[in-house]
Amino acid sequence: MGRVSKEQAQENRRRIVDTASRLFREQGTAGVSVADLMKAAGLTHGGFYKHFDSKEALVDEATARAFDGVGTGDRPGDDSDTDAGEGAAKDARGAFVESYLSPEHRDDMAGGCPTAGLATDMARGATGSAARHTYAEGVREFARRMADDDDDGLVRLSTMVGALILARAVNGDPLSDALLAAARAEVSA
Repeated sequence: MGRVSKEQAQENRRRIVDTASRLFREQGTAGVSVADLMKAAGLTHGGFYKHFDSKEALVDEATARAFDGVGTGDRPGDDSDTDAGEGAAKDARGAFVESYLSPEHRDDMAGGCPTAGLATDMARGATGSAARHTYAEGVREFARRMADDDDDGLVRLSTMVGALILARAVNGDPLSDALLAAARAEVSA
């Protein structure tokens, strides 16, 4: 087999990071082996170390990728309308809360919020890791989006992320939907 072009190597790396970003949110970083990750990306296990020095290096990059799309309209977290005035910002935040605390978002762990999806992995990870720093910055940005003139958004953020994590943990039980509904009512009040 011949050498891979520079463009193909870049595409392979992008595919690995994108796949890892989704799998880590869905299964946790410890739950995904390099072999399983590479298989899911459609690549061979041996090729991993051509792109990354370690799994930890991939975790760092995949965490950053998970937060890349937040706030751009392609997943919950979009704040593109908040510059249109206070009323529009409140409407956009309300729509976001509805979307974030929905059964659809609860059920889409792989494509869902990295704040909820990676929380336990970050809590267990190395304190000074690049992934943890990226995660903290993502949480700060999320809180900023949830803030208004009266508060810093931390309570809303905590309520929403906590409710989503708990709803996922008891999915299949009526308590799951009740948690989402209670958090929607509280955050929207």
